[in-house]
Amino acid sequence: MRILILHSRYLSGWASGENNVVRDEGRLLAEAGHDVVTWTPAPGPEISRARLASSAIWSRSAVSKVRRLIDDHRPEVIHCHNLFPMLSPAVLRTASDKGTKVVVTLHNYRMSCLPATFTRDGEICELCLGHLPWKGVLYRCYRDSLPGSAALAGSLSIHRAMRSFDHVALFFPVSRFVRDKHAQAGLSVERMIVKPNFCWSRPRRRGVGEYFLYAGRLAPEKDVETLLEAWRSIREPLIVVGDGPQREALQRMAPRNVEFRDTVSADGVTDLLQGARALLFPTRCNEGGPRSVIEAYAAGVPVVGTALGALPELIESGVSGLLVEPGRADVWIEAVGALTDASTAERLGNGAIEAWSRVHSPEMGLQGLEHAYGEALAR
Repeated sequence: MRILILHSRYLSGWASGENNVVRDEGRLLAEAGHDVVTWTPAPGPEISRARLASSAIWSRSAVSKVRRLIDDHRPEVIHCHNLFPMLSPAVLRTASDKGTKVVVTLHNYRMSCLPATFTRDGEICELCLGHLPWKGVLYRCYRDSLPGSAALAGSLSIHRAMRSFDHVALFFPVSRFVRDKHAQAGLSVERMIVKPNFCWSRPRRRGVGEYFLYAGRLAPEKDVETLLEAWRSIREPLIVVGDGPQREALQRMAPRNVEFRDTVSADGVTDLLQGARALLFPTRCNEGGPRSVIEAYAAGVPVVGTALGALPELIESGVSGLLVEPGRADVWIEAVGALTDASTAERLGNGAIEAWSRVHSPEMGLQGLEHAYGEALAR
C-alpha cells in the first residue's frame, strides 16, 4: 500500500508523544513492506507570527507541497496527524480533491479546544465542546496568546463552515474517551475507528523497582503538587523528570526523598523505567491516551493514575496498575503503600507487560493500522 503521512511537527521533539507516534508508525509500516512517504514540516525561527497565523488558517505552501507529493507518490491513503500551524485543514481538501482517501488521527481535542486538552487554569473546562471555540480566544487558551488563539479559532470556524472536515474518510481517535468527546461535539461515531497507540518493546524492569517515577510537564493540570503533599508521609524515593511553569515552586515544597531531574531523552526515560517501581500519573485533566503509559507497560512497569479521561481504559486497576481519585493525597499514600509490597509490585508489573503485548505491541499496532486503512479504502 502507498501511504503519505502528514504532520505539523511540534518543536518539543522527542518529548512530544505525537511526534513519536508519527515517526514510529511510519517505521512500522515501512518495515512491513508498505511504500511510505512522510512530510513533517515544523515552524522555524524565521517565520513571523503573522505568517504562522495565516498558515494555520490556509497554508498555500502546504497545499502546493501536498499536491506535488500526491502527483509524485500517488498514495492510496493520506494519513494526517497534527494540522496546525504548518499544514492547516486546507490540505484535507487538496488530498480529497485528488481522489485519495484521507484519514486523520485524533490524538487530542484540537477540533473543539484551542489548547487541545479541555483544561483551563489547571482545571477541566469544556466551554467550547460542541461550539465554535471563540471563548477560547477570550481566555487566550492557545499558548496564552490572543493573536494565536484567534488564528486557530478562525481556522477551525472557517473550515467547519466550508465543510473541510467532510473530506476525511475516517478519523482514528486513540481511545474510546477521545471518540466519545468528539461524538459529543457532533462528529458521527460511524466516521471514527478507535485505534490505540503502540510502542516498541523496552528492556524489562530490573526486579520490582527501586523508586517511583513521574515524567512529564510540571504544570497545574498535571497536579504534581498533590503527589508531593502525599510524599511528606512516604519514605520511598520519588524521581520527578520534566520541566514547566511550576518547577521552582514544586522544588521548594518537595521533601528530601524527592529528586528533580531535567527533561531527558527517550533513551533516558527507558533507562529510568528499568529501575521504577511504578510510573505515576496524578493528572487533573482528561488525558486522551498518553503514550507514556504504554511505554511503561512495555518495560513491565505498572502505572498509578487518576481515574480521568482515557486512563481508566489504559489502566486496569489491580491488574496493570492502580486508579485513584484526583486531588487527594491520602489515596496516593495508600496506593504507594500497596506497591511497597514486592509481590504486589511484581504482579502488577506482569499485568502491565501483558497489557502491552495484548493491545499496544508493534504487531497489534500494524494490525490496527492496516485494518483502519482498509476500512477507509472501502468507503
